[in-house]
Amino acid sequence: MKNFLETNSYRLLKEHYNRIKGVQLRDLFASSPRRFDEFSIKFEDLLFDYSKNIITSETIELLIGLAEEQKLSEMIEKMFSGEKINNTENRAVMHFALRQREKDASVDDVFQVRNQMRNFVNLIHSGDWKGCTGETITDIVNIGIGGSDLGPKMVCKALEAYSVGNIKTHFVSNVDGTNIVETLKNLNLERTLFLISSKSFTTQETLTNAVTAKAIFLEKLAKEEKDIAKHFVAVSTNEKDVKEFGIDPKNMFVFWDWVGGRFSLWSSIGLPIALQIGMDNFEKLLDGANAMDLHFKNTDFRENIPVLAALLSLWYTNFFNAKSHCVIAYDQYLEKLPDYLQQLEMESNGKSVSRDGEALSYSTSPIIFGGVGTDSQHSFFQLLHQGTQLIPVDFFAPVNSLNPVGNHHNILLSNFFAQTEALMNGKSREEAKLDLEQSGLGAEEIQKLLPHKIFKGNRPSNSFLYKKMTPAVLGSILSMCEHITFVKGIMWNINSFDQWGVELGKQLAKKILPELSGKEKILSHDSSRNGLINFFKENKE
Repeated sequence: MKNFLETNSYRLLKEHYNRIKGVQLRDLFASSPRRFDEFSIKFEDLLFDYSKNIITSETIELLIGLAEEQKLSEMIEKMFSGEKINNTENRAVMHFALRQREKDASVDDVFQVRNQMRNFVNLIHSGDWKGCTGETITDIVNIGIGGSDLGPKMVCKALEAYSVGNIKTHFVSNVDGTNIVETLKNLNLERTLFLISSKSFTTQETLTNAVTAKAIFLEKLAKEEKDIAKHFVAVSTNEKDVKEFGIDPKNMFVFWDWVGGRFSLWSSIGLPIALQIGMDNFEKLLDGANAMDLHFKNTDFRENIPVLAALLSLWYTNFFNAKSHCVIAYDQYLEKLPDYLQQLEMESNGKSVSRDGEALSYSTSPIIFGGVGTDSQHSFFQLLHQGTQLIPVDFFAPVNSLNPVGNHHNILLSNFFAQTEALMNGKSREEAKLDLEQSGLGAEEIQKLLPHKIFKGNRPSNSFLYKKMTPAVLGSILSMCEHITFVKGIMWNINSFDQWGVELGKQLAKKILPELSGKEKILSHDSSRNGLINFFKENKE
């Protein structure tokens, strides 16, 4: 791998871009009636339509040429063979091993932990696990942050329809005391189980919330310290601190340093998912992810969904100068997907130096944002349609609703199809003028309104259409997103698996924390921080 600007493939792509950058999607469809067939792929219950992109078959061949010159195939092989491709931390990257179904020596521990999870989930669901007053568990409070929160929270919401029994999951991540106070306010502690998810069991936000939960539990319910073990379990590797907290080490679920936080929902970090939907459904989630892993690993780049989606993202980021990327789910169950993808993409690829530590001269991760349709149509879609920036959009939607009520789903999907069409075609000056004339307006009023009614169109999008939301389908979608992130990292020659950027603020916060107590005036920082800290101290009640 190297700076891709120095490759022959980039030179050819740049020449190609200059030739087609002004082409209109309308014209591409008009000139090729079979364009959808050429630029769409079916994978099990998922359809990937990438025909509404500013590309030709030559574009795809040139992008694949760039991937080959950047040794993408070689890096895929290295990842799946367990080589330490996380070069700054000297670690393998093997989250895919968490969803393998066949045992081998390299993943024996994975199956052991999975069996431990199954046994624990069965204890909760059967009612054999009792709290300190003899009550069964109905509420799970997951205390974690980052990858120990965003992934499980997103999946629990996405698979809410597959919940088993009366188990409800709740998530506490923010160190703001409001998060834990509001979460616990209406819960019956006799029926509540806390999952403390922290690999090191030292993460400040997680441990602060865990200590608060423990204090509330001891104050309001527990008769003695040993009762903690009946209401607290840990996902961690630090047995010493887990035990000191009061958690029985038998109820500690481990994971490994080759599992990055934002890739960890498939591990014991996914325990809240398994508790909500049952272990059988959790394993279907793993199966769907594993199927996409095999597709990614074994499929020619021309039919490879993660590879093509990643190359298209690079096409807009590095040739069209797109600075952001939008994700819209016409599926209420996927309302947390944009939040999850923000961490997956921006924490992975928000880098400005190469794997070798050289400053980059090109853009890497775009800003990820999004929401659910149709809500988003009434907020930021104005920007997508008529704003000054080119913003590629990924649309997700199910063919079948899990909650068929009246005509809701047809109305929802009509908006899904319409928005992709509107972004692609827009509305020309002639079309806008005709609409205004047919509305009965006079010539002067038409002339006044006409510029505001024009939509330039030519806004690219991908559509991901799936039969219905199931654990397997969700697993495939999330695995796909992980591999898209990986491919872009390889193309940009960056390490997608470290996250040093999250450390600096934490380090400074630890230095500032002691200064917030006491009355003395703080003068040791720049004038802004001094002023802010002193205002805080002067006004704290």
